Amino acid sequence: MTRALETVGDDGPLSVEVIHRLTDLADVPEPMMIAEVSELLGISPHTLRYYERAGLVEVARDSNGHRVYDAHAVRRLVFLTRMRLSGMPMRDLQDYISLVDAGEHTVPERLDMLVEHRDTIRRRIRELTLSLTAIEYKITTYGGATGPDVPATGAATERAALPQERPALRAG
Repeated sequence: MTRALETVGDDGPLSVEVIHRLTDLADVPEPMMIAEVSELLGISPHTLRYYERAGLVEVARDSNGHRVYDAHAVRRLVFLTRMRLSGMPMRDLQDYISLVDAGEHTVPERLDMLVEHRDTIRRRIRELTLSLTAIEYKITTYGGATGPDVPATGAATERAALPQERPALRAG
């Protein structure tokens, strides 16, 4: 995720182009060893081995038995790490990858899975946005400054805009 966020910057627009840049492995050496893939994706070698054991990615071995990742495996791992970060359960990822490996005739099922997961993420983003709003409110209540992306308003204005807290329910 760090690499993804560095690609777009703090306030850059998010688009499919970001994913294309992340999966553009033209400047990445091939084949890659587990430590290199771990560094590239910001996940541990243990996680990479777990994904392999779970059947999510196939990884070749060199003559010494060391894992050797090709571009296809790394691109799949980019997708897998994004889906895990988004909260997709391992069982769903395994089902999805099984569908991918089964062929093009499974595209409608994959689409359904992704649409459902997208809707779950959108709901979670709304929940997190509401939580962030509550935190920003409390910060301004205590006289603190909010981030540059939050409109500057005084605590009195914030209190007027949001329902009053009941004294018995006041937390913190």
